[in-house]
Amino acid sequence: MLRITAATEQEQETLGAALSRVAPTACLIYLTGDLGAGKTTLTRGFLRGLGYKGSVKSPTYTLIEPYEIGARRCYHLDLYRLADPDEIEYLGLRDMLQEDAVILVEWPEQGRGALPPPDLMVRIRYRQGGRELTFEAETGAGAETLEKLRGVLELQVKS
Repeated sequence: MLRITAATEQEQETLGAALSRVAPTACLIYLTGDLGAGKTTLTRGFLRGLGYKGSVKSPTYTLIEPYEIGARRCYHLDLYRLADPDEIEYLGLRDMLQEDAVILVEWPEQGRGALPPPDLMVRIRYRQGGRELTFEAETGAGAETLEKLRGVLELQVKS
């Protein structure tokens, strides 16, 4: 587990960018936290870290936003509006999981029982002076990613 405090939105985006540099080309990342905690902010940083220049908004109404950034493919899902976990089948998640793609899922608790376990779970909580982000590995690939992230963040602190 890795726990980090981000005092600003920019710091949270920087964390997302650091994560993008160490995430494998195919992985499943869950983002949990209250409304406005910064799940989309972290995702924006992730996508910007890969080189995406366009607008990044929460897919609350579209449910899925696909991104092709060079050779990388990413999907940003927001399950907040799901009425039933079985609706995930209609989103095409099964097909996405077969691709070489990073899938970032906001509000995964809305899909409980229909979603596979993530490689990495990111919990974002309000804290005085910013946000606290907790990264937890759920798979071997997630543990490898977490160790690489720890290394990248240590390098950033030293420079």
